Amino acid sequence: MNKLAHILTKIIDFFYPPFRKVMSEQLFRYAACGGGNLVLDWILYFLVYNFVIGHEIVNLQFTIYNLQFAQAITPHIASLCIVFPITLLTGFWLQKNVTFSSSNLHSAQQLGRYIVIVMINLAINYFGLKLCVEALGWYPTPSKMVITLVTVAISYLGQKYFTFVKK
Repeated sequence: MNKLAHILTKIIDFFYPPFRKVMSEQLFRYAACGGGNLVLDWILYFLVYNFVIGHEIVNLQFTIYNLQFAQAITPHIASLCIVFPITLLTGFWLQKNVTFSSSNLHSAQQLGRYIVIVMINLAINYFGLKLCVEALGWYPTPSKMVITLVTVAISYLGQKYFTFVKK
């Protein structure tokens, strides 16, 4: 995996020189890794929403100690729940190994901190989707895109100053 991270870093750094005057190398790597993960998120969300969930309400039914529970989940929220763990792991791997590779915190501590930042962003995504889709009547995929753009700044600052700090 370190070899893959090294190759990705070299590819990203190849495109950095024209941006040298407007942003740091770390910010450029963050933008490239985050942008790639963001595109993956959007594509997966589109595919899951349209072809896996199929625009349908997801009815969950389960039993715990002879108590039956049922929960209906809207298709845009169900799609978010399916895509989220995938892009959480790919995003963490990219940021840890490409963008913030000089952090000397233990990987488990980094992952825990990363999850805190991601959970904040997940809450913003959840309530943002509820607002945009259910209250404002926007389409789910563009709503997800707009909300994600808002969370990018929160994510970068959290990762730079909290998740991947140097001791």
